[in-house]
Amino acid sequence: MYMLVDNRTSSHLHLKRSPGIRSWSLFVGIASIGLAAAYYSADSLAWKLFYMAGCFFVAAQNLEQWEEAVFDKSKGTVCLKTFNLYKKILTFSKGGNEQVVALLNEIRDVNVEEETVRYFGKGYLVVLRFVTGFSHPLTQSAVLGCRSDVEAVAKLITSFLELDRVESQQDLSQSSETEASDADEPQDKY
Repeated sequence: MYMLVDNRTSSHLHLKRSPGIRSWSLFVGIASIGLAAAYYSADSLAWKLFYMAGCFFVAAQNLEQWEEAVFDKSKGTVCLKTFNLYKKILTFSKGGNEQVVALLNEIRDVNVEEETVRYFGKGYLVVLRFVTGFSHPLTQSAVLGCRSDVEAVAKLITSFLELDRVESQQDLSQSSETEASDADEPQDKY
């Protein structure tokens, strides 16, 4: 699953993402190697603690991030938050939380991008495109193989921000401008 809808109203959209089953499986697998090495070794207590702590840090480093996206029409902002357990542990709970805040009226488009993931194939993620030309991914990591889930989230955001209505209004105004300019040109009679 790419992102889950936590809360949705007409003025508020809250999306969340937690580490997936692959990430937790890798975490438990690496941590259990350290636990097994400490349990079955004949080394001193200091070495056993080193085995467990080292494997726990490697396991925490491979754990995916917790991510949130909060679209708030009343404030006119989108807030993208990430929480990383590894950074939180290394900085003694001073770091690990990152936050990006942008204005909703600056979002021009929402689309799905394909990303090549080494050894695994293709991953997909939602990208927010801004009027300034800047683009920012909704999440820091791509989801493997579930393009339909990612497209559903992109469509949900597009409909919440009413970007599909803005595009259709722009198309109508451009077509009416073209028809008006055609009417201004003199018609040659043969």
